[in-house]
Amino acid sequence: MGNWRPAIKVRDLNVYQLAFKSAMEIYRMTKTFPSDEKFSLIDQVRRSSRAVCSNLAEGWHKRRYIAAFINKLTDAVQEASETQTWLEFALACDYMDKATFTQYYEQYEHIIAQLLTMESKASSFCTKKDK
Repeated sequence: MGNWRPAIKVRDLNVYQLAFKSAMEIYRMTKTFPSDEKFSLIDQVRRSSRAVCSNLAEGWHKRRYIAAFINKLTDAVQEASETQTWLEFALACDYMDKATFTQYYEQYEHIIAQLLTMESKASSFCTKKDK
């Protein structure tokens, strides 16, 4: 029992914490967008930003199988990239200033880099390798 360590939860991961924080910041920021964007840009950027966390969480619980884990990390990267695209549209529509855009865009670049690092080291996160 001396070697027992508590299991790391997905919420303990720095990348999850940053992705969650970023999604919540986007949620608050999009409250200032025009109401005619409610069912388009607002929904899309909120959905994709939240999907980074949900895909990471889903993958974290599939770590028994390295291929499934990598697949969900790839999905999380794709959602982060999609979020960046929606942020570009928000900038082009003048819903945010350049400084705000750059801040969020760079946050997602950092999230993507962390996810890609996890993907390249997937076997160190997995509890069992595929046979």
